[in-house]
Amino acid sequence: MNQDTTQVKIKKTIDEADVVLFMKGTKLSPQCGFSSRVAGVLNYLDIKFEDINVLDDPLLREGIKTFSEWPTIPQLYIKGEFVGGCDIVSEMALSGELDQLLDDKGVNFNKDAAERIREHNNN
Repeated sequence: MNQDTTQVKIKKTIDEADVVLFMKGTKLSPQCGFSSRVAGVLNYLDIKFEDINVLDDPLLREGIKTFSEWPTIPQLYIKGEFVGGCDIVSEMALSGELDQLLDDKGVNFNKDAAERIREHNNN
């Protein structure tokens, strides 16, 4: 597979799933702390998401960085929109911005769990 094919594959994946996390490892077995944190937030909020393990494919690992023009992994996409990596997703979860984005995009999530994240971090 070449880089052009990889870019097409990335676009297709993002277009077909409401929430996609390009990560190191899988949602059940993350292979880095940053990927683990973002997958943990999504799992805690009961969000159904497609996990794409970039460690399985070196072209994909580099291709997603080119696609998003973002140098690091994990990378979260919601309804085709690039949201960001670990720090951005964490900040959005704590500020309530992630709730708003999910609501705006029509993605189901556990609102009580989202509130618990903020309560836990404010104590």
